[in-house]
Amino acid sequence: MTSENAPVLPAMITANEIFARVDYRAAVRAVQNALLGELDPAQDFARQVLPVASGQLLLMPTEAPDFVGIKVASVAPGNPALGVERIQGVYLLLDAATLTPVCLLDGAAITTLRTPAVSAAAGDYLAPATVEHLVVFGSGPQAWGHIEAMWAIRSINRVTIVARDQARAELFAARVSATGLPARVGIAADVATAQLIVCATTARTPLFDGSLVPDDCCVVAVGSHEADARELDSALLSRAQVVVEDPATALREAGDVIMALAEGVVRPGDLVPLRELVIGAIAVDLGRPRIFKSTGMSWEDLVIATAVHRAGEL
Repeated sequence: MTSENAPVLPAMITANEIFARVDYRAAVRAVQNALLGELDPAQDFARQVLPVASGQLLLMPTEAPDFVGIKVASVAPGNPALGVERIQGVYLLLDAATLTPVCLLDGAAITTLRTPAVSAAAGDYLAPATVEHLVVFGSGPQAWGHIEAMWAIRSINRVTIVARDQARAELFAARVSATGLPARVGIAADVATAQLIVCATTARTPLFDGSLVPDDCCVVAVGSHEADARELDSALLSRAQVVVEDPATALREAGDVIMALAEGVVRPGDLVPLRELVIGAIAVDLGRPRIFKSTGMSWEDLVIATAVHRAGEL
């Protein structure tokens, strides 16, 4: 192949440009519209998790009628101590008919946008109409993104931040308060007065006593995609309606579900696929807590990458 007809690599769409093109409200609607259409998460390709010396490589391919995409992400637990982001990556979007590369996107930014968007897309069905108190576990990019995404779907009166690093939590709460949403640092027991709880941590054991969670509460857990890690205890799962992106994926990757299943408090048939909720095939049970347990799936990245690409064409 000569230089004259060699393919031109697409330019990278940066993190700043991604968020300038698609905000959380638009991202939430993109996810909901995809689920209302023909997209079926159960047909998605399984994520590949490859262990390497410094952490993990995640390979997340998927396809839709118009576009095919793959995210290659790295997870390096030791990076924060080095001043480097824990999660990094790149997303490649291709034309479905010709498999020609269309654009490259910052993979970490796609993850930061799509994970809260999927949570809020579910929360829009599961959360009470009025959210007086939001409790957020975590103080990283996903915690921030979830506050923004939940604020896009609900009016929220106050936020409580619970995190291991008290100083970091104080700075995070001050940053949230600066947006006009009152926030303070609290403790795990503050879930007792919450209408919405978000768990966005790297914890491997439960963050709070699930028996404290009110019946009229939505709990979102996004921190883990590993079978031996959980943010929620079985006391909560045993009394909640549990919604997942795809039951087969949850039974393979969601430690919160897998461990509750092993303890006999959840059955596979209890898991509600998110799409069934969105299309109205299964009703929300408002008489008990509602959990959305997300592991992250490849179709979600493609939905957001497509929205970003198309927004740039307008």
